[in-house]
Amino acid sequence: FDISSDETFVITTTNRKEITEDNFRELVQDGVTLYVLQSVDQMLLLATKERIDFLPHYDTLVKSGMYEYYASEGQNPLPFALAELIDNSLSATSQNTGIRSIQIKLLFDDSQGKPAVAVIDNGSGMTSKQLNNWAVYRLSKFTRQGDVESDHSGYVRPLPVPRSLNSDISYFGVGGKQAVFFVGQSARMISKPAKSQDVHELVLSKEDF
Repeated sequence: FDISSDETFVITTTNRKEITEDNFRELVQDGVTLYVLQSVDQMLLLATKERIDFLPHYDTLVKSGMYEYYASEGQNPLPFALAELIDNSLSATSQNTGIRSIQIKLLFDDSQGKPAVAVIDNGSGMTSKQLNNWAVYRLSKFTRQGDVESDHSGYVRPLPVPRSLNSDISYFGVGGKQAVFFVGQSARMISKPAKSQDVHELVLSKEDF
């Protein structure tokens, strides 16, 4: 790494957690991306890329990602697909101490690329690991209670109140990934954790798959 003997440095995860003797076995796994930095909060000069690998759930093959929407009993499934996306923002902003902002934008300007649906919120943001978890089909936010890197860390499932804005409005329970690919051909998640200077971006594309 061309580091001189008198220079100090740290090794961190992409979530800026410093690797130490105590947490080495926990944080350093096969395929993990690490940073060699002068300090934990050092600004990155270039964007980094990280490949996501996971074993698909059998539902991905059995139901082909569309079953619940086609089984919507004659109802228009589009509102429920949008509800899945809004559900993520409701959960992300549930712990806000100030204003809770969620915007839904329909973009049709060809100069900005293909038409898109954008859901924007001022929630807590996700780390790279949490974005990775979001990408995994059928890895529900309610089945990750032991995962400190869940995409909804610290989230407490609300009491069942019908049709309330409590981040439990999913009609089909199929998740944001399935909703995205019902509406379009790709998903782009851009997120900045509240206590981090890093901005993380995840792209899932049917074309790439």
